[in-house]
Amino acid sequence: MLVAKIFGCRLVSRAKSPLASVILFAVLMYFMLVNSIISNISLEPTVFSHNKEDSQALQTLKVVRKTSSDVVLLPLPLTVPTQNKIIEVDNERRNSLASSLTGRKGHGVGKFRRKLPEYAIFKSDELTKKFHGRVLGFFNNRCEVHFFMTWISPVESFGRRETMAVESVFKSHPNGCLMILSRTMDSVRGYRLLKPLLDRGFKVVAVTPDIPFLVKNTPAEAWFNEMKSGKKDPGGIPLAQNLSNLIRLLVLHKYGGVYLDTDFIVLKSLKGLKNTIGAQSMDAASKNWTRLNNAVLVFDMKHPLVLKFIEEFALTFDGNKWGHNGPYMVSRVVGRFEGRGGYNFTILPPLAFYPVDWVKIGSLFKVPKDRAGSRWAEAKLQQLKGKTYGVHLWNKQSRKLQVEEGSVMGRLMAEHCVLCKNVYTPTS
Repeated sequence: MLVAKIFGCRLVSRAKSPLASVILFAVLMYFMLVNSIISNISLEPTVFSHNKEDSQALQTLKVVRKTSSDVVLLPLPLTVPTQNKIIEVDNERRNSLASSLTGRKGHGVGKFRRKLPEYAIFKSDELTKKFHGRVLGFFNNRCEVHFFMTWISPVESFGRRETMAVESVFKSHPNGCLMILSRTMDSVRGYRLLKPLLDRGFKVVAVTPDIPFLVKNTPAEAWFNEMKSGKKDPGGIPLAQNLSNLIRLLVLHKYGGVYLDTDFIVLKSLKGLKNTIGAQSMDAASKNWTRLNNAVLVFDMKHPLVLKFIEEFALTFDGNKWGHNGPYMVSRVVGRFEGRGGYNFTILPPLAFYPVDWVKIGSLFKVPKDRAGSRWAEAKLQQLKGKTYGVHLWNKQSRKLQVEEGSVMGRLMAEHCVLCKNVYTPTS
């Protein structure tokens, strides 16, 4: 800057005419502007070079500005202490956002802002407005047990495996009532799939859920509004999976009853269970549970633990971590509230709902090859018939497996089906 000034003064002093002075003054201003730009570029990294963490924090703050519309926009020229204070206050939001952005790897926030509202499950229409009335009308005094399932996949995907799960409910609970929460199944084609059971007098219906109604006045209401408007990243895991995790909690909170996954084969009545969740795994030495699962939930209306599940789902949602909003979520909450007053509930051992781990589920689908295998199969059948309420099939792992005639699973399905058609056909 000093060089430019000296150089400019010399040029002006040598100018002999007004025109020359104007030209020289313009040249002077040009050099001063270039010099200023170069100085700013060279000084910017120098200001933050003494503190690498502050520089990284500033970059993070810039990301928050670009991606989160509910963060107050601040002018860029900030002193380092002010930036640190802002980042410290918004640390939890920043970490959550950074995690979501990292998981998506190149999928910008703008993409899910545009795409998310297109999900049919978020739509409100004349059908969803009838939801509450349909629930109350369906679950009446003639229902021995109230069951819920969710189905957010296309109706075409509701195959033999899912039908078998529905049949097993009525085999053990002929006077039970089952509601399948699903927009796709609440259709002509869905009705045709369920009609053979209806013709036999069983009470089953598919109903389109009204999510805005279900989340209203719950800890999930703000989460849902942010998700619907595109302000929250749904993550890389299919949104349907996480919506299923939430909807099951909301209907249990609102109405109470029994929730079952559509890959759960019921073996005996659940009527005697009350406020119950099952352990997926247990420590062999201590006999303490190590992980719970939410594939089967039995809770009264407005049970405080279910409300805590909903709260945890909304506050810690991460759409990039498998199980984070499902099995791991219920495990986190129960770990905090187990044994506390006012949270009366029962944790059943793995044998109750998850008698076979997901990595070993294939063994139930195969016919024994030798005498030792046959002895194991008979022992397993006796064990399941004695202490197990049902078997979770871990569909993601087993859906392509064929149920071999004479296998443990084949015998279980043959004993607990109602229509008993195509028992040995693999699901599509």
